[in-house]
Order: sequence, then C-alpha cells, then structure tokens
Amino acid sequence: MRTLLYLLQKEFIQIFRNRIMLPVIFVVPIFQLVILVHAATLEMKNIQVTVVDLDLSGTSRRLVNKFEGSPFFRITEHSFSMEAAENNLRTNQSDMILHIPSGFERNLIREGVSDLQILVNAINATVAGLTNAYAVSVIRDFSSQNISEMLASGSAPVRGASLMKTIDINHRFWYNPELNYKIFMFPGVLVILVTMIGMILTALNLVREKEIGTAEQINVTPIRKYQFIMGKLIPFWILALIELSLGLLIGKFFFELPFTGSYLLLLLYASVYLLVVMGLGLFISTVSRTQIQVMFLAFFFMLTFIMMSGIFTPAESMPDWAIRFNFLNPVAYFMKVIRMILLKGSELADIRREIIYLSIYAVTILSLAVIRYRKVA
Repeated sequence: MRTLLYLLQKEFIQIFRNRIMLPVIFVVPIFQLVILVHAATLEMKNIQVTVVDLDLSGTSRRLVNKFEGSPFFRITEHSFSMEAAENNLRTNQSDMILHIPSGFERNLIREGVSDLQILVNAINATVAGLTNAYAVSVIRDFSSQNISEMLASGSAPVRGASLMKTIDINHRFWYNPELNYKIFMFPGVLVILVTMIGMILTALNLVREKEIGTAEQINVTPIRKYQFIMGKLIPFWILALIELSLGLLIGKFFFELPFTGSYLLLLLYASVYLLVVMGLGLFISTVSRTQIQVMFLAFFFMLTFIMMSGIFTPAESMPDWAIRFNFLNPVAYFMKVIRMILLKGSELADIRREIIYLSIYAVTILSLAVIRYRKVA
C-alpha cells in the first residue's frame, strides 16, 4: 500500500507541475462544454422560404402569415415564377419553396380539398426532414383553424361537411416539456469530454513515460506491475470524476439542467464507466510506442464510439449490425444512462443491466491491458 501511495503522490506531482495538463483537464473542457452545447443542435431556425402565391386570396395570405409567424421560417422572397423560385433553391438563396396554386381558396370552399406544394432543399437529409416536419406542422395548424372558421360561418361544403370535424388535441412532453435541445445535448457533450480525459490522457501519460525514459527506470525497481498500472489509472480516474461533477454544476446553473435522479447513482455508474475507457486507453498505450501513435488510435476509437453512441440520433434507429456493434461501445452505454438518470430520474433497477454489462466490460478490458503490458526495459 505504501508503494502505491508513493506512486500516486508522484503522479499527482507530475500532473500539477505540468503547465499544459491542468488547463487541458479543466479549463478547455469548460469552454468546450459551453460552446458545443449551443452549437451542437438540430433545431432549425431562420429557414429561408420563397413564396410562390398564384392564388392571391385571403386564404393564401393567411397561410403565408402562418409561416411568417413561425419562429422557424423567414420569408425572404415573393415570386410568381416557379422557375425563379427553383433557381433560388439551386443557388442556396432559399431553403424551401411554398407553392400555392391558382384556385387554392376556391377549391377549399367548394370541395373542401385543395393542392399545395412544398419543395425542400434536401442536400442535407437531416435539415430537410426537420424543415418538412416544421412546414407540415404549420400547414396542419392552418388547416384545423380554417376548418373551424368554415364550420362556424356555415360556409363548409356540403360534400365534405361530414368529414370536416375539428379535433382538439392536448399533448404533454415528458422529461423535457419545453423541448429544449440544450438539455438533451448537454449530457452527451459532457460524456464525450469525460471520455477524452479518461481514455486519451491515460494513454498519453503511460507512453510519455516510455518516450522520456522514466518507464525503464521504474521497470528495474521492485514495483509490481499492478501497482504501477493502478498508480497510472487512479489519478486520472479521480480527476475525471471531478470534471464530471464540475460539468454537472455548470449544467445546473448555466443551462438549468434538470437533475431529477440520484447524483450518487450517476457517480457510481461513471466510476465503472471510467474504468472501461481508461482500460481502453491503457490497452492503446501498450500497443503504441509514441504519443503520435496513441493519438491516431485514440482518434479512431473515439470517432467511431461517438458517432455510433446516439448523441445526435437515436441508437435504436441504426441498422441491426450497428446496434449489435454498440454492445462493444462504452460511450453508448453512458450516453443512454446519463440521460436516463438526469432527465427521467431512473433508479438502480432501471440501469441494472447497463451496470452489469459495463462491469464485465471493465474487468475484461483491464485484464487484457494488464496482460498486454510487459514490465521490461
């Protein structure tokens, strides 16, 4: 135990003496957290719309006003030519075309049915899908309001009067009632930053010992292999948990992050999770000779894990092979659990399976890293 304490003392002294290490661990992640949570969003605002209103009726103007009143759309141009509007779409001067054909109001009054066309720039599938969803929502709201007014005034067409019934829909969103995207993104960004501290810095620290030659000096001492590895892991394990706690405080006071679950339960799960990512970092360091090799390998694993973790899109919507691969993706486990605990208030019974899987993962990867590490000069 005394040997381990001396090793831990040595590691903390090295960390605090390094003028670059502490800013990388604490200052940089705070700036990243504040910036990325605002930047990494799928909310669409200021969608530029070109309106081609060939009807010029009161009904068509009310529809255009609906779009103008929406916080997501901005009418940039009115045109009477579809060719000119499509040219705007091709040259990225507009994101969507709202085409209201001639006879729009007349057909609504006589038949209860009328055509309407929306053309969306789909070069970005995600943006196009959201734009279409917002537009359909505005049109649906306009349609319901228009039906109610026609029924109230008695001007509804006889043919469609039996079908034109209003439906009152009351809805409530659970866990994030205001659909604040920052609340959804903050836990995900925090997971990424904590993972980087746990995996990359652990791997770099061990390889740095090899590069400067101190690893050879330690290898000839009676220090046991498990003591040396524990001395390398524990400091960054503690610092990563401190960073997680600091990040949660920032989320609470700056982003009004709801903390409905247990902090101790999240800390317990994060402790197990960090053993996994630090084991991965240790394993990477055992197969690398230089810090550049570590960075390349760590970048490969981090990029793969992050993109498949479900930070932007639900992991359940990925192909079957990707879902099966996520059994080996520790970031996906933590990404899911931190949102469950923070936003849903999940308890130990709700995340029992994730804890068991991650514990097995931690034992496996740490064992492989320890076996792979050779205490030789």
